[in-house]
Formats: sequence, C-alpha cells, structure tokens
Amino acid sequence: MSTPNFLLSNGKNMPMVGLGTWRSPPEVITQAVKDAIDIGYRHFDCAHIYGNEAQVGAALREKMQEGIVTRESLFITSKLWNTYHKPELVRGACETSLRNLEVSYLDLYLMHWPMAYKSGDNLYPTCPDTNKAVFEDIDYLDTWRAMEDLVDEGLVHAIGVSNFNEQQINRLLGVAKLKPVVLQIECHPYLRQKSLITLCYDNAIAVTAYSSLGSGHTPYEKPGAYPLLHHPTILAIAEKYGRTPAQVLLRYQTQSGIIVIPRSVTKHHMSDNFKRIWDFELAIDDTKAIDDLDCNGRFMTMKAAYGHPHHPFEPGQTK
Repeated sequence: MSTPNFLLSNGKNMPMVGLGTWRSPPEVITQAVKDAIDIGYRHFDCAHIYGNEAQVGAALREKMQEGIVTRESLFITSKLWNTYHKPELVRGACETSLRNLEVSYLDLYLMHWPMAYKSGDNLYPTCPDTNKAVFEDIDYLDTWRAMEDLVDEGLVHAIGVSNFNEQQINRLLGVAKLKPVVLQIECHPYLRQKSLITLCYDNAIAVTAYSSLGSGHTPYEKPGAYPLLHHPTILAIAEKYGRTPAQVLLRYQTQSGIIVIPRSVTKHHMSDNFKRIWDFELAIDDTKAIDDLDCNGRFMTMKAAYGHPHHPFEPGQTK
C-alpha cells in the first residue's frame, strides 16, 4: 500500500505520511526503518541533531540492496542544525547528513530553526552561568542563501524551513531566490496555527506537522487539561468511527492537506498510522469539535534559546 502524495511547488511529490525519527534510539531505529519500508513508508523525516541518521542510513542501504526500494522511490528529509548557520558551514553540514544517510542527494533540506548558535560541533553550546544557549550573530537570510546553493549544486532537490513564525516567513519570501517549499511546524488540536498555515498555502508552501499526536513524552511543556490522546473529545470521536485516537488525530491533519510524520518504532503502531487513516473522513461537526480544543498550547518552546533575536515563539521576538 502507498500513501497519497502532496504535490510540492518544485513539481516533486511528497508522501503525506512519513516516519518521524526524533527521539528514536539509535539502537532500534535501523529495524524500525526497515519495518516501515516493509509496511509501505517511503518518506523519512530525519535531522542531524537527532543523532541517528547513520542508523537510518544503514536501513535504507540494506533495503535498497535487497531491491525492495530504489532511491528514487524514497523521500528523505534532513535538517540543518543551529550550530551550522554560518554560510560557509552549510554545505559541509549537508554533506555530513548525506554520508550518514548513505544517499547522494536529499529530497528536502530544512533549516531546523531560525536561531544561530555558536558555530562548531558542540551542538548545544551552553553558558554555564545561565544554562542558556550561546548565540551567534548570523541572519537566517544569509544561511538561506547558502542553502539555495545546495539546490543549484544538486545536493538537495528542495529546501524549506522549520519552526519559523509568520513574520519570518514573510521576511524570507521577500528576498529568497528559491522560496521555501515546505514549512515544518508543531501542529495539533491544542496548537492549530491556522493563520500561519493560511500564509503558507497562499504562497504555495506545503505544511508538515510534527507532534501531531501531542508529543506525550516531550521533555518540554505539557499544555491542555489532558494528553491529546486521552482527551474525552478525541476518545468519543475515535469510538464513533471505530478508530484509535491516534488515527483520528492524523486524519484530522491529512484531511486538511497537512503532511504528518508520526514517530514510532513499534511495527503495529507504524502500520496503524500508515494504513488506517485513508478509508474514513471526519464529519464537519467532528472537525469543528477538534478545532475547538485549540488553546495555543505549545509543547516545543525552546526556552533555552529565549533572548535570541530570531527566536520564533518568545513574546516580542518576530524577526
């Protein structure tokens, strides 16, 4: 079974369900990716900061050698981390991900955050006095120009951004030679991001949602009166359709054209997330009930970077 695709502005197809790999332990992710490919997944969402790209790459290589998939049948995303925003470091960072994933190109390369940290291989440079991230004065527009070169050089097919706010998207659109193809953001019923998503759609930017199931194991914030998967509204709708709460939450996103990348390393969960969200449709009353859960409740606040002039979520920071 395959999943429906989203036609990106560069003419490429992006599967609407991918496997997220954030916080998937390196010792289990290789088998998880192999299982996912056997189930039918062809879209894999990766990042250098996740620390498991080499293990993902091992699974991809094995399945390609077996003839189960070809490189052309896969859609692989990676992300530029905050310590590599200096323009002269961008290509090397991308090449590291290519080596680890054992591929010659990426389908999509995202700027993981708009904030630049102190350059170098210490991925979380921290001030011992404040326990806050150590910043570097690099404009994300300069980083973007270096990412545009990666497309020209054939290392990536498309570029995009992650965790940008509306003002940052507009500022980027005002100068970009290549406009972002995808915005990846936290998006779920507690944080609908309607205005930001509308801006993206108005500019032919696809939206990928992370934490679409509510990020129950997040080390950060815990908004809402209930974990999303246990909210009475979600449970009632799931019972109505004979689905799991996770399937309802994923259908809620994909039904409005949002790409999802649920994380799992368990084969039956991966299968349920992939196969059982396409043969039903939520009624308007049910989507409205889910919409009403919005409380601007963000799990990923990135408070360690508060004070950075480009922090996208800190009150008062908009550039």
